[in-house]
Amino acid sequence: MLSAKKTLGILGGLGPMSSVYFYELITAHTRAMCDQDHLDIILVSRASTPDRTAYITGTSQENPLPAMTEEVCRLAGAGADIIALPCNTAHFIYDALSGASPVPVMNIIELTVEYAKFTGARRVGVMSTEGTYRSGVYQAACRQAGIGCIDCPPDDRATLTDIIYNSIKRGQPADLDSFERVAERLHRLGADRIILGCTELSLIKKEITLPDFYIDSLEVLAACAIFACGGRAVGFPRPLEEFAKLYRV
Repeated sequence: MLSAKKTLGILGGLGPMSSVYFYELITAHTRAMCDQDHLDIILVSRASTPDRTAYITGTSQENPLPAMTEEVCRLAGAGADIIALPCNTAHFIYDALSGASPVPVMNIIELTVEYAKFTGARRVGVMSTEGTYRSGVYQAACRQAGIGCIDCPPDDRATLTDIIYNSIKRGQPADLDSFERVAERLHRLGADRIILGCTELSLIKKEITLPDFYIDSLEVLAACAIFACGGRAVGFPRPLEEFAKLYRV
């Protein structure tokens, strides 16, 4: 029933193109025969939010929490029942943000790690921003889930930073050879699955076919958001759809 559906709020702009892709994923993967079968969505795109990695690494003193708190309250005030935050790095302040939000805020980190475990992964490699790595959010989530977490070595993290900030965020093609070298190193270090732990990296998967060895955090968040809001997700890998059905807020 349409009346049973919940309205999804998307705290976007972190970065803008991955927020657009998240909205696209939800729309493309919701089973719908007409407009009214889709989710009701409220989207804010506060691109001026201070950079999360810059704050974590100390290259900026601008804390993104006040701006993000203002936006979750705005989304809730506009009618959002659940809020999705399609930015991995921003989850370093998840506890403070969700504590300030009048409605539940989904956690992309915990959902992605739990999905990795659901698929049988025992040790995951994480490709992310330097800020996400330093914040330790994936390491903590893996410990809680009881699976291993393999971090990229420093030179590979520098490569990912270049791909994310100097290519994807600037609307330029990513260096796929460099991307694949980082992934191969994680595999050699013992990763049985690799998490795309930055939503800018999800845009690479949008453009090229990547094997099931990769777990896309943005796809996990999208599938869970669809089911959480009373919709039906289709077109994702079957294990992800089965996992997302179990998600409750």
